[in-house]
Amino acid sequence: MKISEMRGRERNSLAGLLLVIALVVGADVVTDFLEGAALWHLLAEAIASGLALLGVFLLFAGNFALRREVREHRIALTEMRREAETWRAEAKRHAEGLSSAIDAQLTKWRLTVAEKEVAFLLLKGLSLKEVASVRGTSEKTARVQSVAVYTKSGLSGRSELSAFFLEDLLLPSVSDRHSLETSQALSR
Repeated sequence: MKISEMRGRERNSLAGLLLVIALVVGADVVTDFLEGAALWHLLAEAIASGLALLGVFLLFAGNFALRREVREHRIALTEMRREAETWRAEAKRHAEGLSSAIDAQLTKWRLTVAEKEVAFLLLKGLSLKEVASVRGTSEKTARVQSVAVYTKSGLSGRSELSAFFLEDLLLPSVSDRHSLETSQALSR
């Protein structure tokens, strides 16, 4: 396990252990010095104590960096959540606007309430069997009402009904427009 992958409690425990080691070895260096130990022995123990202290410093520095990174991620997450909520609210507003615009057009076509319900369900992609099930009617009734929608709107079927409302919403990409223009130019 890498030190950067350790949890805070594990890092603190390791730092504490290294600090104890550094203090014990440091005390031993002082004791050995007072007893007249060899210089190489004192130097080796001093290096060991220094390395333990360096480990403590690196662990605490890593903790501080990790905490700062967590704080930054929390701020970024909060901002992303705020943006997502704003997007959802805008999308809902647009969907409600689209629904209102569709309803206004269905009213212009003088559809009954039942026919409007059928039209909305057809636009959502439900089959006639599913429309009948949702509305609690027979499939034959759903078929008759869908024919009334097409007749009153002057459209030939489900695909034209969908295209009537969605065609301008689904703008082609630049490459699609180029392909369309090229094919139109070739057909002339």
